[in-house]
Amino acid sequence: MSKEGVVEIRVRYADTDQMGVVYYANYFVWLEVARGEFFRIKGIQYKDLETEKGISLPVIEAFCKYKSPARYDDVVMIKTRACAVKNTGLRFDYELIDKKSSQLLATAYTTHVFIDKERHPVRIPDEIKALF
Repeated sequence: MSKEGVVEIRVRYADTDQMGVVYYANYFVWLEVARGEFFRIKGIQYKDLETEKGISLPVIEAFCKYKSPARYDDVVMIKTRACAVKNTGLRFDYELIDKKSSQLLATAYTTHVFIDKERHPVRIPDEIKALF
């Protein structure tokens, strides 16, 4: 099974700032969309982790390096890869690419920790760890 997922997002007018480019914080919203799709590709519904297993996966670190602007109506491909799977956490790396030109728009990563309902770190369940 691939360690990578790809999702496409079309830039909405509301995603852009006064200069006509995507507002920087929207990239982090897109990363969340990409993570959700990554889990779906693996056959996991994130909401089921919370409701059935009592596990959440908060972001504890986020970084984005902007290389070229995305603009209204562009289609942005987001490649998501689980790259550092540890006992209680994992890191996702992302590449955001303009679909039409194949230009790299940004690279990013997010680091997450698995926690229980009491917000204590827990080991990644074996069936989930096996997917990565």
